[in-house]
Amino acid sequence: MGYRSNKDAERRLRDAAQAQGGYFTSRQAAAAGYGYSHLAYHVDVRNVERLAQGMYRLLDVPISEHDELIRLALWSRDRRDQPQAVASHATALTVHELTLLLPDRVHLTVPRGFRKKPPAGCVLHRRDLGLADIEQREGFAVTKPLRTLVDVALSVDVPRDEVVRAAKSALERGLVSKAALAEAFLREQAPAVVLKELRLSSRSAS
Repeated sequence: MGYRSNKDAERRLRDAAQAQGGYFTSRQAAAAGYGYSHLAYHVDVRNVERLAQGMYRLLDVPISEHDELIRLALWSRDRRDQPQAVASHATALTVHELTLLLPDRVHLTVPRGFRKKPPAGCVLHRRDLGLADIEQREGFAVTKPLRTLVDVALSVDVPRDEVVRAAKSALERGLVSKAALAEAFLREQAPAVVLKELRLSSRSAS
């Protein structure tokens, strides 16, 4: 590999890693043009840290605010190297800044057929999300505010009064509409107390 191709490979890998909080996979390194010996050299000279099998990090990239979610997204990748986990439930509430509560566990939604065992401190919810339920952030995906509010309304992990406060905040900030929230809550049978507190009914959805 010549000087120019080394520089090109480094640029391609850095572009991929910077979009993921400094993290990259061995497949991404190979796609960028890094051979195993080249990657091993950068690990030896401490330009790159090897974190787990097939996962690395550029040490000169600042740690992201959502570092843990980026790492978990990469942990969840499938055989095609595609992340499967989506930050959801109480974790998504914090990402969207809809709550001041700090969940003691990370909540992720994964496809129903997902088989990996979750790391300590991580809760997996199994659901096949649609593209309309997900938004992409830098290095990870998160459920959109509407999907997030429905999820926490149906969950026992977030107190009902906090669900109401989060929903009111989302409405005030224009993250969801009252009609869409009413339709989703009624369709998925959110608790009646939440509907009552938010003054949602079938008429709100019309």
